[in-house]
Formats: sequence, structure tokens, C-alpha cells
Amino acid sequence: MKNYKKNIKSIALIIASILLANILGNYFYKRFDLTQDKRFTLSEAAKNTIVTIDSPIFIEVFLEGDFPSEFKRLQAETKQLLEEFEGYNRNIKFKFVNPSAIEGDAEALFKFGAKPAQVEVKENGKVSTQQIFPWAIATYNGKPIKIPLLKNQLGITSEERVNNSIQNLEYAFADGFNKLVHPKKYKVAVIKGNGELEDKYVVDFFTTLRDYYYIAPFTLDSASVSPIKTLEQIKEFDLIVIANPTEAFSEKEKYILDQYTMSGGRSLWLIDAVELKKDTISGNDFGFGKELNLTDFFFKYGIRVNPNLVKDVYSAPILLASGSERESQYNRYPWFYSPLSSSANNHPIVTNIEAVKFDYVSSIDTLPNSLKKTILLSSSPISKIVGMPVEIDITKEITKNLKIVNEGPSEKEYNSGEIPLAVLLEGSFPSAYSNRIKPFKISNDISNSTPTKMVVISDGSIIVNQFQKNRPLELGWDKWTQTFYGNKEFLLNTVNYLLDDSGLINIRSKEISVPFLDPQKVTEQRTLWQLVNILLPLALLGVFGVGFSYFRKRKYANFC
Repeated sequence: MKNYKKNIKSIALIIASILLANILGNYFYKRFDLTQDKRFTLSEAAKNTIVTIDSPIFIEVFLEGDFPSEFKRLQAETKQLLEEFEGYNRNIKFKFVNPSAIEGDAEALFKFGAKPAQVEVKENGKVSTQQIFPWAIATYNGKPIKIPLLKNQLGITSEERVNNSIQNLEYAFADGFNKLVHPKKYKVAVIKGNGELEDKYVVDFFTTLRDYYYIAPFTLDSASVSPIKTLEQIKEFDLIVIANPTEAFSEKEKYILDQYTMSGGRSLWLIDAVELKKDTISGNDFGFGKELNLTDFFFKYGIRVNPNLVKDVYSAPILLASGSERESQYNRYPWFYSPLSSSANNHPIVTNIEAVKFDYVSSIDTLPNSLKKTILLSSSPISKIVGMPVEIDITKEITKNLKIVNEGPSEKEYNSGEIPLAVLLEGSFPSAYSNRIKPFKISNDISNSTPTKMVVISDGSIIVNQFQKNRPLELGWDKWTQTFYGNKEFLLNTVNYLLDDSGLINIRSKEISVPFLDPQKVTEQRTLWQLVNILLPLALLGVFGVGFSYFRKRKYANFC
């Protein structure tokens, strides 16, 4: 009787403890992340995007259904991440949806711009393709936005693709929440008037940028007539972008840009120091130094964009046709004038991005002064500098490049090392017009700027999107080689950083290790592991049964 009462008390105590733990759990929330890479811990930047949300965000994740095993991993990681967001803010609600199960869902997604992805499935040594919709739709106060879950990178395996996508998940959702919840606050001016790129060549980048910031064109033509008014107007912008100017800047224009920087304005310069002209007789290109009247301007800030070209063995290929008319074939050839830069720098601008493609890029020298200079992108160690003027004969270049690829580069020729191609400058800038005669007078001339930032890239074409049937393609996509480069992501990160909007891009530096099975070993050892998984548990169960029966008989043998 005593034991019975004691057992009742123990059961009652356990039940009371469970109830108390549940009640306390409603008021106090805490999860412990014991993983080495802290994959289940939200970054502070991600938390900041949702901390002020006071009405529900509904998220539909279209990763439900029958798809390859590696995408099951993406599904699981997405669910775990959304649980973390939901745990931090209860206004975040989500559900997983199979777009193929509900009539009209797939078509509606396609119209919304959430295009399906073709994935490669390897199973039992066979390869097939399957269509999935790796997207989420988040809705806040009636406003929907699509969130990509799969990072579109070509030339890599499905496992690598999913791994990179998992790395990008937290950023993708935090970026989506940021667009929904936080209004635009920064203004970006696209400078015109000095032969900059036409809108159609930069439409994809600035269309994407418009989701985050206010974008407007700004012409410097009025600098010759009313420079003071032009200066006051440009100061209203937080960032200016100068995309591949082809005409020299006047002293008034330079002074306006200088004083804009002195007042704390940020700027992104994409400039070509070399001009290419095609000879109508030989068909070859000739390179000449381009005079933009910016040498003294940048020299004062501590950099120099040189009128030369960089050739890099690590480069993007060029596609050339061989044969005639219908019998022509397109082949890839190495083209060293298109360097690929994949920086090992851990700066948030360049962390976890694809290789950036340059075309006819020049070298940048960094000069000593008080500004902090960070080389964001550079050539590979196997590169050389070509001085101006130069004749570029494509046939001779391809022949030499093929020989170098097959036999290896000459150490004496390709010995320039890593050449800076994109540089970030930070700090208090000295005025380019200190102790000089000013092109016009202003009442509050500034000799040293408040702390600000500037990025200079020695290639104006890095921002150019290609066209297909007169429609702009996504920046970074090369339709000729069917390859996707990291130009767009690099430039977006650069603008975010320049505008102190760097919280989100810091999420990219978070490394998550996702282990995958070796497909070759899976195919070779499939039968072995099937037998192990089926027969071993049965064998262990049989041994346990025999052992249990044996010891039971020994224990109760004396009672018989």
C-alpha cells in the first residue's frame, strides 16, 4: 500500500513538473545551438529586419512534393530557418505548399516571376531532369514579394548548388523581410552628361537597385551655367554612380564632385582608362589611353587608374565561329583580356560571391595617404600588364593563348602578380582642390571631408547587361558561353556597403557546412549497404532473442 501511494506521488510530481515546464515555456523562450557553425542561430542583422514587425507576415514555401534528396535537405534547412524567425517574432507564419498539387498554382507562380528550375537527378547511375519551384512568397499588409531559395549558379553540381543556396537562405529571407517592412530611405543618382552608358545597358542593375533605394538620373551639364545650384542639388543624394564616362570632365564638374565628397557623399566609379577602336581595314582593335581629366582628382584621393590593360591566364572564354554559314560551329577559346576575379578577401562586399568578369580592365595603383584602402578584387598571380598603344589581333591572341594553356605561361612574361582592379577607399578625404585656384567660388569650401566612402573599379563594362531579342538579360549572364558571373551581386553589395546598409551583406559571411553523400560510392556500394541495413538489424534481433531465451531458461531452470 505504501509503495502504491509512493508511485502515485511520483507520477503526480512528474505530471506537475511537465505542466509547469510548459507554462514557463510560454513566457520564457530559449533555444540552444550546439552546432559548430551556429547554423541555427540568427545573426543580429537578420533579427533587426523583423524586430519591429507588429502584424503578421505570411510565407508560402513551394518546396513540398517529390523531388531529389539534396533538395529535401534544402527543404529541411528552410523549415529550420523559418522556425528560428518564427521563434524570434511570432508574427511570422509559414507553410509549405506543393505547387503541382493545386491547380493554377504553378501558372500563378510563373506569372509572378517565380520561374521553375530544372534540376539534375542522379539515381541508380541514371541521370534525368526534374522541374521544381524553389521560391517562397511572403505577404505583409497585402503586399507580396517573392524570395528565391535556390541560388542560380551554372557549371556546378546539384549538391554544390544546394549547399550554396543553404548558405544564402538567411540572407534571402532577411532581404525579403527588409523590402517588405522597411521603407526606402537613401537616394542614388546616376550621373549623366559625360558620355556615360545608356540606360538600356544598365537597366537590369538599376531595376534591381530600385527595390532598395530611390534612383534618379542627374546631369552635370548645368555645371557650366549654374555650378553652385548644381552642387546644392547633387548634395541631396546619398550616393552617385558614374558608369563608364567617355568624355572628359570639366574643372567645374570635378570641383562639384569633389565638394560632394567633402560633404560626406559616397560614390561608385566605373571607368575605362583605355579606349578601343576598330581598324576598318585589318579588322583588329587598337587600344589607346582615354583622357577623362580625372588623374589629378583620383591622385589626391590616393589612387591612380593606369592607361593600360591587364591580361590574366585565369580568365573567361570567348566564343568564336568557325566554318561558313550553315556549317559554322561555335567554339570556346581562352581570352586573357577578360580576367575573372574571385577574391579571397573576407570583406563583406566580396564574401561568398561568384567570380566577377572583367573586360579590358586596367590596373589601379594605391598611393600612400591617410585614407584606408581595401583591394576588393584583383587579378590572379599569373597576369601581366600591357602598355598603350596596343594592337589586338584576335587570331594571334587566340593562338598564343592556346599555347600558354597547353604548355603553361612564361614566368618572365606573366609575373605582375595580383593586380588591383577594384578598390574601396574609406576615411576623411582631402580635397582635390586644396591650395589650388577654384573653378568657381562657393561660400563654404571644404578642405577635408567628413568620414565617407568611395569605390573605384577600372572597368566600365562590369555593369553592362547583355540583350536577347532586344530584351535585357540579367546582369552577369553571358548568353554566348551560357555562364553566370557574380557581377550583379558584387555591385549590389558595393552599393549596400557604401550606404552603410551593410547589415544584410554581413550575413553572407556566415559559413554553413552541409555534408553530402558521394554519388559514385553510393552507386558502387548500393547493394552492400542495403544488405547491411536490412540484414544487420535482423541478425542483432536474432542474437538478442537467442540470448534472452538462453538466460531466461538458466534463471528459471531451478524452479522446474
